[in-house]
Amino acid sequence: MSEEPRNARRNSSRERHVGTQIRRDVMQLILDRRLPPGAPLPTEAELMESLGVSRNSVREALKALQALDIVEIRHGYGTYVGQASLTPLVDGLTFRTLAQVEDDHAALAEILQVREVLEEGLIRRVAGGLTEDRLARLDAIVGRMEESAEAGEPFPDLDRAFHETLYEALGNALVPQLLAAFWHVFHRVAKVRGWTRDPAPAITARRHRAILTALRERDVEGAQEAMADHFRGIEARSGQETLGVK
Repeated sequence: MSEEPRNARRNSSRERHVGTQIRRDVMQLILDRRLPPGAPLPTEAELMESLGVSRNSVREALKALQALDIVEIRHGYGTYVGQASLTPLVDGLTFRTLAQVEDDHAALAEILQVREVLEEGLIRRVAGGLTEDRLARLDAIVGRMEESAEAGEPFPDLDRAFHETLYEALGNALVPQLLAAFWHVFHRVAKVRGWTRDPAPAITARRHRAILTALRERDVEGAQEAMADHFRGIEARSGQETLGVK
């Protein structure tokens, strides 16, 4: 084996290590300075001097961090702290699911299972303590679902609004972001694969009404079981669509 390929591999490995360290250093700088989203970062020249690396290394590191939404590069203006959103997670999960070319239903089922476990646990936390105001808001959403169902119209936005409203009571900012991430992955994959068949709107509305009824009765076990029924319906639908069942 020639020395040239071996040296090339060694250099490539060294460059990856340096790039990883620079990314960690920039993230640590953000943390140490307690910079909020939207705050300006030091200039490339300042980062080069403080980190002791080349301009190209700084630029490559910032590009990698931008892909993770940790920084935002505004050309002509500078680099700023990003939102650190879950967009990279959504992109990664979507790609992972679509990459399962022989059985993307199995990959999608895994995502649905994670969301189901998450929501069944979350609903136990909120079931016994929802205020009358929040229950009224949920009731209004389900009422609109039922109206849409009578017209034979699907209502994905109302479905999403129901779940978001349900868990707002937790006061946990990460929960709606995670739920939205799984939601986006499911619908992006469905769109790419052409899975357009929706469940009967009346069935979906009825399942949400069952969840709400259990919540009104402060029936934690009943609410959890109603949520499980809802997800079993989603899983059955996605499996039928993948297999071409009409």
